[in-house]
Amino acid sequence: MRVLFVDAGNYCRSPVAEIVARAMAVRSGAAGWSFSSAGLKDKHAGDSADPRSIAACAARGYDLTAFRCREITAADFAAHDLILAMDRDNAAQLEARRPAGSAVPVRLFLDDREVPDPYYGGDDGFGTMMSQIEEGVRQLLGGAGPGG
Repeated sequence: MRVLFVDAGNYCRSPVAEIVARAMAVRSGAAGWSFSSAGLKDKHAGDSADPRSIAACAARGYDLTAFRCREITAADFAAHDLILAMDRDNAAQLEARRPAGSAVPVRLFLDDREVPDPYYGGDDGFGTMMSQIEEGVRQLLGGAGPGG
């Protein structure tokens, strides 16, 4: 199962989801999963993730320091089995960018609710984001992931 996490800039939420999913899959022995992330904008392409995301990950035992942001491409629709958007606007933009003939499912990461973008808020938003992403990854892996 090849999963792509997407948010606006690949700067806060989607990089965290990628790193958390990788770590939880390894820790739980969930074989056959691969994870990546991308953003809908090229604003941060090549940059590190948001320093607050890096710190929030480190506080929970995840290493986001080597991560580099990137923009989604048409090839991503063919290279993944599932694309998970962090919010409804991201999902709508993904559908608008969907290449003709692509049938890859695009859905919200948390099924019925969004992972709010903590970028413009305080540090507490990054803790909330971490909890939501850990919960979502556990659900994605079928409850196989460890607690955060």
